[in-house]
Amino acid sequence: MTTTTALRVGPIDPAVLAQLRARDDAGRPPVLSVDEDGGAPLRCCLTRARPGERIALLSYAPLRRWAGETGADPGPYDEVGPVFVHAEACPGAGPAWPAGFHGSERVLRAYDRRGHILGGTVVTPGTAEAAARELLADPEVALVHVRAVEFGCFLHEVRRG
Repeated sequence: MTTTTALRVGPIDPAVLAQLRARDDAGRPPVLSVDEDGGAPLRCCLTRARPGERIALLSYAPLRRWAGETGADPGPYDEVGPVFVHAEACPGAGPAWPAGFHGSERVLRAYDRRGHILGGTVVTPGTAEAAARELLADPEVALVHVRAVEFGCFLHEVRRG
C-alpha cells in the first residue's frame, strides 16, 4: 500500500510580510522598485510580477522565522537571503502547489526538527512537488525549502499538511 504525503505550501506569512515591509530580517528597509518587464518571483503570493508592478526586495530568514514558531535552533543553518514581494499587501497564496511558479530547475533542501539540513535534491521542471512529497515522507524531515538553482534564493517552504 502506498501512502501519499499531503503537502502545505507556505508563502511568506502576511503578518511577517507586514514586519518585513517596514524592516527586513537584516534590519534594513526594503528596496522598492517597479518591475518594468515583469517576472520577479514574488514570495508573498507565489506568482510572478506583472510588468509595471511595484515590488520590494528585502532580506528574509526563513529558518529563523520557522524556529520562532517551533522552538527549533537552526544554529549555523540560519541564513538570510534576498526575496521579492509585492510592495503592498496582496491576496497571498493558498496551501496548494503554485502552478506556473517553477519553470526551471530547483533545489529542495530537507531540514530536521532542529532546523539542520538533512539533505537535498535538484529537480527539473514539473518534478518539484513529487520530490517534496517524497522528502516529507521521511519522518525525520520536518520542513522542505524550495530554492532557485541560479542564486540559491528561498522561494517557499513545504510542510506536511
